[in-house]
Amino acid sequence: MITVKQTESYLKNKIGEDTDDIKKVWETFKTFCKEPVEGEEDKEILFQCGVYDFTGEELFHLDFVRQFTVYEEDEYSRMEQLNCEFLFRPSDELSKLETEEWSMDYDEVDDFFNHIEDLQEFKIVSNLKPIKLEIYQEEV
Repeated sequence: MITVKQTESYLKNKIGEDTDDIKKVWETFKTFCKEPVEGEEDKEILFQCGVYDFTGEELFHLDFVRQFTVYEEDEYSRMEQLNCEFLFRPSDELSKLETEEWSMDYDEVDDFFNHIEDLQEFKIVSNLKPIKLEIYQEEV
């Protein structure tokens, strides 16, 4: 079983280098989300997209996130998020898209995944070519 510290490199290895195939990354991400991580009590998965200027430049972000609640000696320590984030130049079409969906709002993780795949935001963006994919983990 992998640990929270290992999840970023583990997912990067699963996805591979220099990919911009959103559907392929999504399938890999879904499989990864079903794998157990040491100490994980609940699956906390987020799908979000929208135009943001986190980097000082307005870009459209399509983000698949797995969130981990970390405990040390049975005490809450912190939360970490592992992001699979595609970046795009904002277009008129993309500028109208914005959503945030959490897996905890669904009884089963597959129901969440099916819902995401039915969203217009996912359908539109999954066929586009991103500027790049960034996979990173951070404390939130």
